[in-house]
Amino acid sequence: MLFEDDLPIKYPSQPPPASDGKNPNVMIVGAGLAGLFLAILLGRAGIPYQIFERAVMSLNAGILPAIEQLGLLEELRKVSLSTGTPFNILYGDMSVIANLNTQVTETIGYNNVIFARPDFYELLLSKVPRENIHFNKKVTSLEQNQEGVMIRCADGTTYHGDVLVGADGAYSGVRQALYKRLEKSGKLPSSDTNELSKGFICMVGTTSALDPAKYPGVDDEFANINQIIGKNSNYCWSAFSVPGNRICWNVILQLATVEEASEHKFKNSEWGADASDPMIKGVRDFRIPFGSNTLGDLIDATSMESISRVFLEDKLFETWNQGRTVLIGDACHKLLPSAGLGAVTGMQDAVVLANCLYEMKGLEPEHIHAALDQFKDERYSKVKAQFAASKTNAKLIYGQTMMEKILRTVVFNWLPESVRLKGNMKGVNYRPQATFIPQIPVRGIGSVLPQKVSKRYLEEQAKRKTEGESSVVVV
Repeated sequence: MLFEDDLPIKYPSQPPPASDGKNPNVMIVGAGLAGLFLAILLGRAGIPYQIFERAVMSLNAGILPAIEQLGLLEELRKVSLSTGTPFNILYGDMSVIANLNTQVTETIGYNNVIFARPDFYELLLSKVPRENIHFNKKVTSLEQNQEGVMIRCADGTTYHGDVLVGADGAYSGVRQALYKRLEKSGKLPSSDTNELSKGFICMVGTTSALDPAKYPGVDDEFANINQIIGKNSNYCWSAFSVPGNRICWNVILQLATVEEASEHKFKNSEWGADASDPMIKGVRDFRIPFGSNTLGDLIDATSMESISRVFLEDKLFETWNQGRTVLIGDACHKLLPSAGLGAVTGMQDAVVLANCLYEMKGLEPEHIHAALDQFKDERYSKVKAQFAASKTNAKLIYGQTMMEKILRTVVFNWLPESVRLKGNMKGVNYRPQATFIPQIPVRGIGSVLPQKVSKRYLEEQAKRKTEGESSVVVV
């Protein structure tokens, strides 16, 4: 037996899938956006994978080329609305702070798309063969050595593979299991033992279909995007229209102290959506720019079961991989949602990791370690910049301190639009694509960082061309 563990095995262990000797067998823990996107990419690369999910069950130009590569862009557009009207930033009395231009197709090549997260999730889920997803599998421990990696689930089952990917979110079980082993051996940086920072608490939901007569603008061709900042209040809230005459909404409370964050963390552990909840009652009268309606009207039009309340946390971990295990998405970098980069960064991780696994020269441990090291080397500096951007953007659209209000005034009222557009372009000039399928040409007039070229893909294409020419019979 390759692995030893004191926990009893209640069910037969699942043996490693048969290997083709060239491509690794990949275990993905977590069927979120990053995990599903990685699965679709690996499928296209011919790399076998299995997904383990504990549940029973806005995107920008930085990831849209890769979505287009996979033939998913048109399907995404069917469940989303494109930005085209201004991004309105308002005070709670509906007076205007700024109307930001969102019509950037000519420069960037794509407009951002706005959608309800469950709709995009269902789209990705529909592209993954169901036999490749194992639900109700909570990972409790892992073991890895020269021969492979094993996960043990809460039901006692074990599974084996060549590479383990932790795509299981901010409270990643894979990360906790990996870090526990590294900490025991003194190999875990002290910064990775700190908790995620909590500066905000957020309640979020998506309404059912609304009457355009009562909610003017909800049926517009383009997404109606609004961020509202309360005056003399620690609250801000937003309302975005999405297909189906629905509105995605959220309300965010800025936490002033560590003690307040701890108190809310305790309350949040026992929270269930209820109309009598103090937070819901406290925000009902907040105005929204859809007719004369309020947040209370949106809450009433939203199924209580679909309303969630979470901490908006952020942390950039130092340790992303060790041995045969690697972390992606929120498992290794949790960003504030203020810049819309959380899903984008996780899916960019998936693209780059798939490229690194595809390019592996063999299944020996040194090749696996090198591929996972390369993944972190390519992604860390990019994510670090995106992490900083999300923090800055949070100050602009969530912040309630005096310095944050001053910063908001300067950026939205004194900074030339050309400077803001340049900053936006810099944020999306990194657009990684899969190296093992035909690439999408650069769109827009702005500069885009060059794409990586796969030596293996070029060799395989040349081989196919040669084989095709040699099979032609001349009569």
